[in-house]
Amino acid sequence: MRVLVTGAAGFVGTRLCARLAARGDELLARDRELDVCDAARVRDAIDAARPDAIVHLAAISSVPEAEADPLRAYRVNTLGARALLDGALRAAPRARVLLVTSAAIYGAAPPGSAGFDERSALRPASAYARTKAAADLLGAAYAERGLAVVRARPFNHSGAGRPAAYVEARLARDVVAIAAGRSALPLPLANAESQRDFLDVEDVVDAYVALLDPQAPGGAYNIARGEPVSLRELAQRLCRLAGVAPEIAATSDPLRAPDATIGSAEKLRAATGWRPKRALDDTLRELLAAQQERARAAAPRA
Repeated sequence: MRVLVTGAAGFVGTRLCARLAARGDELLARDRELDVCDAARVRDAIDAARPDAIVHLAAISSVPEAEADPLRAYRVNTLGARALLDGALRAAPRARVLLVTSAAIYGAAPPGSAGFDERSALRPASAYARTKAAADLLGAAYAERGLAVVRARPFNHSGAGRPAAYVEARLARDVVAIAAGRSALPLPLANAESQRDFLDVEDVVDAYVALLDPQAPGGAYNIARGEPVSLRELAQRLCRLAGVAPEIAATSDPLRAPDATIGSAEKLRAATGWRPKRALDDTLRELLAAQQERARAAAPRA
Protein backbone atom coordinates (compact mmCIF):
# COMPACT_ATOMS: atom_id res chain seq x y z
CA MET A 1 0.00 0.00 0.00
CA ARG A 2 1.25 3.48 -0.88
CA VAL A 3 0.80 5.68 2.20
CA LEU A 4 1.33 9.45 2.26
CA VAL A 5 2.04 10.76 5.78
CA THR A 6 2.08 14.47 6.64
CA GLY A 7 3.84 15.58 9.80
CA ALA A 8 6.12 12.60 9.29
CA ALA A 9 9.01 13.93 11.41
CA GLY A 10 6.89 14.62 14.49
CA PHE A 11 6.59 12.75 17.79
CA VAL A 12 3.98 10.33 16.42
CA GLY A 13 4.90 10.58 12.75
CA THR A 14 8.40 9.15 13.14
CA ARG A 15 7.00 6.09 14.90
CA LEU A 16 4.16 5.62 12.45
CA CYS A 17 6.49 5.88 9.46
CA ALA A 18 8.85 3.30 10.98
CA ARG A 19 5.94 0.95 11.57
CA LEU A 20 4.56 1.32 8.03
CA ALA A 21 7.99 0.82 6.47
CA ALA A 22 8.60 -2.27 8.61
CA ARG A 23 5.41 -3.92 7.43
CA GLY A 24 6.31 -3.30 3.78
CA ASP A 25 4.19 -0.31 2.84
CA GLU A 26 5.52 2.14 0.28
CA LEU A 27 6.01 5.20 2.45
CA LEU A 28 5.71 8.76 1.17
CA ALA A 29 6.79 10.86 4.17
CA ARG A 30 6.26 14.62 4.11
CA ASP A 31 7.01 17.12 6.84
CA ARG A 32 7.81 20.85 6.82
CA GLU A 33 8.77 20.78 3.15
CA LEU A 34 5.05 20.45 2.41
CA ASP A 35 3.23 23.57 3.59
CA VAL A 36 -0.23 22.23 4.37
CA CYS A 37 -1.58 25.80 4.30
CA ASP A 38 -0.83 25.93 0.56
CA ALA A 39 -3.80 24.14 -0.98
CA ALA A 40 -2.32 24.04 -4.48
CA ARG A 41 0.94 22.47 -3.27
CA VAL A 42 -0.95 19.95 -1.18
CA ARG A 43 -3.10 18.94 -4.15
CA ASP A 44 -0.02 18.65 -6.38
CA ALA A 45 1.76 16.51 -3.76
CA ILE A 46 -1.20 14.15 -3.54
CA ASP A 47 -1.51 14.03 -7.32
CA ALA A 48 2.19 13.15 -7.65
CA ALA A 49 2.05 10.53 -4.88
CA ARG A 50 -1.11 8.74 -6.04
CA PRO A 51 -1.49 7.21 -2.57
CA ASP A 52 -3.78 4.39 -1.53
CA ALA A 53 -4.00 5.97 1.92
CA ILE A 54 -3.17 9.30 3.56
CA VAL A 55 -2.44 9.94 7.24
CA HIS A 56 -2.73 13.62 8.15
CA LEU A 57 -0.64 14.35 11.25
CA ALA A 58 0.71 17.80 10.39
CA ALA A 59 -0.53 20.24 13.03
CA ILE A 60 0.17 22.78 15.71
CA SER A 61 -0.23 20.24 18.52
CA SER A 62 0.71 22.32 21.57
CA VAL A 63 -2.14 24.08 23.39
CA PRO A 64 0.09 26.97 24.58
CA GLU A 65 1.52 27.42 21.07
CA ALA A 66 -1.99 27.59 19.62
CA GLU A 67 -3.08 30.08 22.29
CA ALA A 68 -0.05 32.26 21.56
CA ASP A 69 -0.88 32.43 17.84
CA PRO A 70 -4.47 31.27 17.24
CA LEU A 71 -4.49 32.52 13.65
CA ARG A 72 -1.51 30.34 12.75
CA ALA A 73 -3.14 27.39 14.54
CA TYR A 74 -6.31 27.95 12.52
CA ARG A 75 -4.37 28.11 9.27
CA VAL A 76 -2.40 24.93 9.98
CA ASN A 77 -4.95 22.81 11.85
CA THR A 78 -8.17 23.81 10.13
CA LEU A 79 -7.27 25.20 6.72
CA GLY A 80 -4.47 22.64 6.43
CA ALA A 81 -6.98 19.84 7.03
CA ARG A 82 -9.32 21.37 4.46
CA ALA A 83 -6.49 21.58 1.91
CA LEU A 84 -5.60 17.94 2.55
CA LEU A 85 -9.20 16.73 2.28
CA ASP A 86 -9.92 18.77 -0.82
CA GLY A 87 -6.67 17.68 -2.45
CA ALA A 88 -7.49 14.05 -1.74
CA LEU A 89 -10.99 14.39 -3.15
CA ARG A 90 -9.65 15.93 -6.34
CA ALA A 91 -6.41 14.01 -6.87
CA ALA A 92 -6.90 10.68 -5.06
CA PRO A 93 -10.64 10.22 -4.54
CA ARG A 94 -10.29 6.50 -3.79
CA ALA A 95 -7.64 6.96 -1.10
CA ARG A 96 -8.48 6.22 2.52
CA VAL A 97 -7.80 9.35 4.60
CA LEU A 98 -6.94 9.04 8.29
CA LEU A 99 -7.54 12.52 9.68
CA VAL A 100 -6.04 12.86 13.15
CA THR A 101 -7.89 15.41 15.28
CA SER A 102 -7.93 15.33 19.10
CA ALA A 103 -9.93 14.35 22.17
CA ALA A 104 -9.65 18.01 23.17
CA ILE A 105 -12.64 18.66 20.91
CA TYR A 106 -14.91 17.23 23.65
CA GLY A 107 -13.82 19.74 26.25
CA ALA A 108 -13.81 18.39 29.80
CA ALA A 109 -16.23 16.99 32.38
CA PRO A 110 -16.25 16.87 36.20
CA PRO A 111 -14.02 14.19 37.76
CA GLY A 112 -15.84 10.88 38.03
CA SER A 113 -17.92 11.44 34.89
CA ALA A 114 -18.36 8.69 32.32
CA GLY A 115 -15.84 8.74 29.50
CA PHE A 116 -16.61 10.62 26.31
CA ASP A 117 -17.68 8.46 23.38
CA GLU A 118 -17.99 9.42 19.73
CA ARG A 119 -21.59 10.58 20.23
CA SER A 120 -20.57 13.12 22.86
CA ALA A 121 -21.11 16.77 22.01
CA LEU A 122 -18.11 18.78 20.85
CA ARG A 123 -17.34 21.54 23.37
CA PRO A 124 -13.83 22.74 22.53
CA ALA A 125 -12.51 25.12 25.18
CA SER A 126 -9.18 26.36 23.74
CA ALA A 127 -7.88 27.76 20.48
CA TYR A 128 -6.19 24.43 19.80
CA ALA A 129 -9.36 22.45 20.49
CA ARG A 130 -11.49 24.73 18.33
CA THR A 131 -9.17 24.37 15.34
CA LYS A 132 -9.22 20.58 15.75
CA ALA A 133 -13.01 20.47 16.15
CA ALA A 134 -13.39 22.43 12.93
CA ALA A 135 -11.03 19.98 11.17
CA ASP A 136 -13.04 17.05 12.51
CA LEU A 137 -16.27 18.55 11.18
CA LEU A 138 -14.61 19.13 7.83
CA GLY A 139 -13.64 15.46 7.77
CA ALA A 140 -17.28 14.48 8.29
CA ALA A 141 -18.36 16.87 5.52
CA TYR A 142 -15.88 15.40 3.03
CA ALA A 143 -16.99 11.90 3.96
CA GLU A 144 -20.50 12.92 2.95
CA ARG A 145 -19.03 13.91 -0.43
CA GLY A 146 -17.74 10.38 -0.94
CA LEU A 147 -14.19 10.51 0.42
CA ALA A 148 -13.21 7.56 2.65
CA VAL A 149 -12.41 9.62 5.75
CA VAL A 150 -11.63 8.13 9.16
CA ARG A 151 -11.40 10.65 12.02
CA ALA A 152 -9.09 9.59 14.84
CA ARG A 153 -9.57 11.33 18.20
CA PRO A 154 -6.59 10.38 20.38
CA PHE A 155 -6.51 11.13 24.09
CA ASN A 156 -3.26 12.00 25.90
CA HIS A 157 -0.36 9.89 24.65
CA SER A 158 3.27 9.91 25.63
CA GLY A 159 6.64 8.22 25.44
CA ALA A 160 10.32 8.95 25.00
CA GLY A 161 10.83 12.15 23.04
CA ARG A 162 7.67 13.84 24.28
CA PRO A 163 8.38 17.61 24.46
CA ALA A 164 8.40 19.26 27.89
CA ALA A 165 5.46 21.44 26.82
CA TYR A 166 3.26 18.50 27.89
CA VAL A 167 2.54 17.95 31.57
CA GLU A 168 3.87 14.39 31.95
CA ALA A 169 7.14 15.19 30.15
CA ARG A 170 7.60 18.36 32.18
CA LEU A 171 7.02 16.42 35.40
CA ALA A 172 9.50 13.74 34.28
CA ARG A 173 12.13 16.42 33.61
CA ASP A 174 11.61 17.94 37.06
CA VAL A 175 11.66 14.56 38.81
CA VAL A 176 14.93 13.64 37.08
CA ALA A 177 16.45 16.94 38.24
CA ILE A 178 15.40 16.18 41.83
CA ALA A 179 16.74 12.61 41.63
CA ALA A 180 20.09 13.88 40.34
CA GLY A 181 20.38 16.43 43.13
CA ARG A 182 20.19 19.37 40.73
CA SER A 183 17.03 20.65 42.38
CA ALA A 184 16.01 20.69 46.03
CA LEU A 185 12.78 22.53 45.35
CA PRO A 186 9.33 21.01 45.78
CA LEU A 187 7.84 19.46 42.64
CA PRO A 188 5.45 22.06 41.16
CA LEU A 189 2.09 20.76 39.99
CA ALA A 190 -0.89 22.75 38.78
CA ASN A 191 -4.42 21.32 38.56
CA ALA A 192 -3.37 18.36 40.70
CA GLU A 193 -6.83 16.80 41.03
CA SER A 194 -7.73 17.00 37.34
CA GLN A 195 -7.90 13.61 35.62
CA ARG A 196 -6.53 12.58 32.24
CA ASP A 197 -6.52 9.44 30.11
CA PHE A 198 -2.91 8.49 29.28
CA LEU A 199 -1.76 6.10 26.56
CA ASP A 200 1.60 5.01 25.25
CA VAL A 201 2.39 6.56 21.87
CA GLU A 202 3.03 3.08 20.43
CA ASP A 203 -0.54 2.06 21.32
CA VAL A 204 -1.78 5.11 19.41
CA VAL A 205 0.33 4.06 16.42
CA ASP A 206 -1.24 0.59 16.68
CA ALA A 207 -4.65 2.24 16.44
CA TYR A 208 -3.70 4.34 13.41
CA VAL A 209 -2.40 1.27 11.59
CA ALA A 210 -5.60 -0.62 12.44
CA LEU A 211 -7.74 2.24 11.12
CA LEU A 212 -5.90 2.21 7.80
CA ASP A 213 -7.40 -1.22 7.14
CA PRO A 214 -10.14 -0.78 4.51
CA GLN A 215 -12.25 -3.27 6.46
CA ALA A 216 -12.65 -0.80 9.32
CA PRO A 217 -15.77 1.32 8.75
CA GLY A 218 -15.33 5.05 8.28
CA GLY A 219 -16.40 7.62 10.84
CA ALA A 220 -14.95 8.92 14.10
CA TYR A 221 -12.98 6.81 16.58
CA ASN A 222 -11.71 7.62 20.05
CA ILE A 223 -8.30 6.24 20.96
CA ALA A 224 -8.22 5.94 24.75
CA ARG A 225 -7.34 3.68 27.65
CA GLY A 226 -10.51 4.66 29.52
CA GLU A 227 -8.79 4.88 32.92
CA PRO A 228 -8.71 8.20 34.82
CA VAL A 229 -5.39 9.21 36.34
CA SER A 230 -5.15 12.42 38.35
CA LEU A 231 -2.15 14.64 37.73
CA ARG A 232 -1.24 14.17 41.40
CA GLU A 233 -1.18 10.39 40.91
CA LEU A 234 0.87 10.84 37.75
CA ALA A 235 3.46 12.88 39.67
CA GLN A 236 3.52 10.33 42.48
CA ARG A 237 4.09 7.48 40.04
CA LEU A 238 6.99 9.31 38.41
CA CYS A 239 8.54 9.98 41.81
CA ARG A 240 8.16 6.37 42.88
CA LEU A 241 9.73 5.08 39.67
CA ALA A 242 12.64 7.52 40.06
CA GLY A 243 13.14 6.58 43.72
CA VAL A 244 12.47 10.05 45.14
CA ALA A 245 9.85 11.45 47.48
CA PRO A 246 9.84 15.24 47.14
CA GLU A 247 7.17 17.53 48.44
CA ILE A 248 4.57 18.08 45.73
CA ALA A 249 3.70 21.77 45.57
CA ALA A 250 0.17 21.49 44.22
CA THR A 251 -1.49 24.73 43.16
CA SER A 252 -5.07 25.36 42.15
CA ASP A 253 -6.68 27.93 39.89
CA PRO A 254 -9.67 29.59 41.58
CA LEU A 255 -11.20 30.14 38.16
CA ARG A 256 -10.80 26.52 37.07
CA ALA A 257 -12.28 23.60 38.97
CA PRO A 258 -10.70 20.14 38.65
CA ASP A 259 -11.87 18.45 35.47
CA ALA A 260 -11.61 15.15 33.63
CA THR A 261 -10.91 14.20 30.02
CA ILE A 262 -11.46 10.44 29.81
CA GLY A 263 -12.47 8.46 26.72
CA SER A 264 -14.26 5.32 25.70
CA ALA A 265 -12.67 3.33 22.86
CA GLU A 266 -15.38 0.68 22.64
CA LYS A 267 -16.17 1.63 19.05
CA LEU A 268 -12.54 1.22 17.98
CA ARG A 269 -12.28 -2.08 19.87
CA ALA A 270 -15.41 -3.43 18.18
CA ALA A 271 -14.26 -2.36 14.71
CA THR A 272 -10.62 -3.45 14.85
CA GLY A 273 -9.97 -5.45 18.02
CA TRP A 274 -7.54 -2.75 19.20
CA ARG A 275 -6.62 -2.61 22.87
CA PRO A 276 -3.80 -0.76 24.61
CA LYS A 277 -0.93 -3.16 25.31
CA ARG A 278 1.53 -1.02 27.26
CA ALA A 279 1.21 -0.27 30.97
CA LEU A 280 1.33 3.38 32.03
CA ASP A 281 4.29 2.76 34.36
CA ASP A 282 6.29 1.42 31.41
CA THR A 283 5.56 4.62 29.49
CA LEU A 284 6.62 6.71 32.49
CA ARG A 285 9.86 4.72 32.81
CA GLU A 286 10.63 5.58 29.17
CA LEU A 287 9.93 9.24 29.84
CA LEU A 288 12.27 9.24 32.83
CA ALA A 289 15.01 7.38 30.94
CA ALA A 290 14.79 9.85 28.04
CA GLN A 291 15.01 12.81 30.41
CA GLN A 292 17.99 11.23 32.18
CA GLU A 293 19.76 10.77 28.86
CA ARG A 294 18.99 14.36 27.89
CA ALA A 295 20.36 15.62 31.22
CA ARG A 296 23.57 13.59 30.77
CA ALA A 297 24.04 14.95 27.26
CA ALA A 298 23.59 18.52 28.50
CA ALA A 299 25.95 18.15 31.47
CA PRO A 300 29.30 19.94 31.13
CA ARG A 301 32.22 17.60 30.44
CA ALA A 302 35.09 17.48 32.91
